[in-house]
Amino acid sequence: MITTLAGGVGAARMLRGLLAAYGDVPHSAVVNIADDEVVNGLAVSPDIDTVIYTLAGANDDTRGWGLQGETWQAMESLRRYTTSAGRADLGWFNLGDRDLGTHLYRTSRLAEGASLSAVTAEMTAAWNLDVRIVPVTDDHIATRLTTADGELAFQEYFVREQHGVAVSGVRFEGADAAHPAPGVVDAIANAEVVVIAPSNPIVSIGPLLAVPGVRDAVVARREHTVAVSPIIGGKALKGPADRLLVELGHESSALGIARIYRDLAAVLVIDEQDAALAPEIEELGVRCVVAPTIMSQPGVAASLARAVVEAVR
Repeated sequence: MITTLAGGVGAARMLRGLLAAYGDVPHSAVVNIADDEVVNGLAVSPDIDTVIYTLAGANDDTRGWGLQGETWQAMESLRRYTTSAGRADLGWFNLGDRDLGTHLYRTSRLAEGASLSAVTAEMTAAWNLDVRIVPVTDDHIATRLTTADGELAFQEYFVREQHGVAVSGVRFEGADAAHPAPGVVDAIANAEVVVIAPSNPIVSIGPLLAVPGVRDAVVARREHTVAVSPIIGGKALKGPADRLLVELGHESSALGIARIYRDLAAVLVIDEQDAALAPEIEELGVRCVVAPTIMSQPGVAASLARAVVEAVR
């Protein structure tokens, strides 16, 4: 079994490559839910949905999120009312018309008492995916970011503010009291290979490791764990990972990623652009593998997946 610790877009593309390269191997994905939000009464799980849609071939790769062929009539209607009522607090988070079905189903099932992991399994089956996708926990956890103007929920920071404000601290509300969802620890403990996807190490992988028992499970499998750097040439391909790293006192480089993951992963895969950093990474006790890591095409993702898995096999 291959188990992947996953955030959003980068993780989804990594999983797509892993499934293409190792389709005959069972796959599990432990997914971040600290980005989840209730939007206009609907339970939205952005990372879970991005993983499901991408593996189903239905994701809009141009935006990196949501469904292909999306329309926005419901949002246009909502904004008519919010503009008239002067409710700027509503309507800033876009939900596409096709995407609404996902959130309506999730919200209804949670209201009936189903766990998030059970609902996610039902949704995965509905898309005919041959992979186990499980939220890291069924309990409430939420990323909170400290800014000069106060604390923001993740989606307020990422969507409303377009991740354009400086961050001085990050905490994961509820994580200390959370429990891993059923099967999460076993998926890590029993995996032949554990992959830390090229997701934001602070706000995508960080919440997974904050749930008691998850970090310990990964540390115990360190010799079978390989991480993929989300930083290439000092920059993040998408999102605010590079800025967050610097703002929180880390180095925005593949070497900085190696320092964060050195106790978790025996191997770090870095992009060819960062090959010169390999000796310094290996001085940390982390074996370095250099490969093309920009997954612009499925074939590149599959090639990267083979490099990742064979690095610890």
